[in-house]
Amino acid sequence: MSDWFTTTDMGGGVARLMLHRAPVNALNPAFLDALGAEYDRLGADSSVRAVVLGSDLKVLSGGLDLKEAQGFDLQGQWDIVRALNESFTKLYALPKPTIAAINGAAIAGGFFFVIGCDYRVTHERVSFGLAEVRVGATLPFGPLELARAELSAADMRRLLLNGQPIRAEAALASGIVDEIVAADAVMDRALDLAAQYAALPPKTYAASKADLRGTTVQRIETAMQNGANTPKGGWFSDETKTAMAAMLAG
Repeated sequence: MSDWFTTTDMGGGVARLMLHRAPVNALNPAFLDALGAEYDRLGADSSVRAVVLGSDLKVLSGGLDLKEAQGFDLQGQWDIVRALNESFTKLYALPKPTIAAINGAAIAGGFFFVIGCDYRVTHERVSFGLAEVRVGATLPFGPLELARAELSAADMRRLLLNGQPIRAEAALASGIVDEIVAADAVMDRALDLAAQYAALPPKTYAASKADLRGTTVQRIETAMQNGANTPKGGWFSDETKTAMAAMLAG
């Protein structure tokens, strides 16, 4: 078990994975690698029939840990690119139903907890977005391919090139989320849905999910084998650290 998340057996084959890396579930290599290992464990556990992903904090995730990232050398940049590629691809490919219980903002890297899940429940005050352009960073190959697979071309253009968040109603209209419920009902609804998904034939579900997502997953895995985890010159440009500092100051 990690200090940054807790997995609880909710009964009926449902596991609840709650993030709590205070204050905003910011992403760094260690956190993402620990989550990747947990996805592997949940995927291999035959007693787990569905997974609910949520947060004990006020946000689902604020994305990359910008304070830590400003100090990344070349190896540090490669480490975070690899971790983003691997961890979110594992979530996307997890051979079990995954339900996102989105209680707060899911921004930048945190957005991929949303689109990595099979069904997404939120409330009307939540915001979603890809803020990478505002911090001088492009999306690593894995998250970029997940966004291409899960977003329309118009939504991809608006979110990726504008960098500003959208509200829950717009996310619902775009198919980014599937339901908007009362804020105090998000987790209960996600658990109810997980129980319904858990009743489905597990091998058939896993095969159907692989049929749906396998091409995207294979493309990412092939790219990682061919250098996508170690981009030449690193991930950052000469604009990145200044933009990160401005974002933190703002």
